[in-house]
Amino acid sequence: MNAIDHAVIDELAPNGVLRAAINFGNPVLAQKGPDGMPQGVSVALAKALAEELGVRLEMVTFDAAGKVFAALEEGAWRIAFLAIEPVREEQIAFSEPYVIIEGTYLVAAESSYQTVEDLDQPGLRLAVGKGAAYDLFLTRTLKHARLERAETSAGAVDLYVEQGLDAAAGVRQPLEAVAADNGKYRVIDGAFTSIRQAMAVPRGHDSGAAYVRGFVERKKAEGFVRAALDQSGQADATVAPSV
Repeated sequence: MNAIDHAVIDELAPNGVLRAAINFGNPVLAQKGPDGMPQGVSVALAKALAEELGVRLEMVTFDAAGKVFAALEEGAWRIAFLAIEPVREEQIAFSEPYVIIEGTYLVAAESSYQTVEDLDQPGLRLAVGKGAAYDLFLTRTLKHARLERAETSAGAVDLYVEQGLDAAAGVRQPLEAVAADNGKYRVIDGAFTSIRQAMAVPRGHDSGAAYVRGFVERKKAEGFVRAALDQSGQADATVAPSV
């Protein structure tokens, strides 16, 4: 590989440190390993990028995507792993997606709801994780149902159960894990949105953002993203196509 431009290092890893926001709120992307340390595809990408840049990696962990986005104003990170969303694009430069996951609903097993469209009715109350990609999407698109916000995506399921709401919105895989553990619940077959997970760089760091875009495309093409997903137990997650 050619020598990396100094502007890229300065923007992504000032003082030789790459600060990466890792969001445990989306278990498809990041999980706590048996030793309590972060693992998952986003962690693998952060480590690979730091190694490629020849800098030290410092991981800053969060329990919700909304909190990752809020921490941008504090300068808490130089790269993050977030879903592409118009609200975020005003302050963030995104790569192309590296993983695509579905946003759907958890409902009671005996409920009459069969499609995502069934959940947008007057009087229905849906639990969401505050600031998550699917919260932002549903805020824009729902016409009748009302959203009830929990602090985290995992908390949305708790809120749904505790308050007897009509559904919990979220990423398919963790919702399916809840349903697998408790036969009282099931997951709607369809999806209300495809969530495009990407690497994120604060706006104004154009050299760094361009480098990250190329890095993501290389890692998809090399099979690195697929391997990292499989290794972290996320074999059913879909790698985004190369561009």
